[in-house]
Amino acid sequence: MRIVGGNLRGRVLRAPGGAATRPTSEKVREAVFNILGAVDGDRVLDLFAGSGALGLEALSRGAAHATFVDAARPALTAIRGNLRELGLDARATVVPGDAVAAAARLKADGPWRLVFVDPPYRSDLATRAVLALPCERLATDAVVVIEHDRHNAPPDPLGSLLRTDLRRYGDTVISFFVRSREVPA
Repeated sequence: MRIVGGNLRGRVLRAPGGAATRPTSEKVREAVFNILGAVDGDRVLDLFAGSGALGLEALSRGAAHATFVDAARPALTAIRGNLRELGLDARATVVPGDAVAAAARLKADGPWRLVFVDPPYRSDLATRAVLALPCERLATDAVVVIEHDRHNAPPDPLGSLLRTDLRRYGDTVISFFVRSREVPA
């Protein structure tokens, strides 16, 4: 698994061992960032971070800071190792713990312009995590990117967020959400 764009393009990422983590493929990451466009100076939240590939990709492409949240010890080890090996420690925060609970209580490091949510498939964890995010922790132009399987799409709308795009890559589906203009911030 490698970084696909930005100043760290081609650098190898470590992934946690075992079947508990399903890293986002290089093809899907490249497509997501092509859709998102420039991320220079953005603040990023990576929930259910796993290897941290999505947040690391954003940092490689110029994001100012990324916060990584995961509960699994192997994932936290992989994220910290990737940050250290890529020289990104100063631009990142690693938060151990449940992503849904962390989404509700995280105060520092925002407001986030990009939020990546990549929970285990076949669960409602993406919906629960996004609904737990306080609206004031999201930038006005925030984009929430949820990776899910085709059988467990989050609802639309999702709180104050509306799905604006949905892309399929085999069994992986990516949903893009933005704040509704009709819902006060």
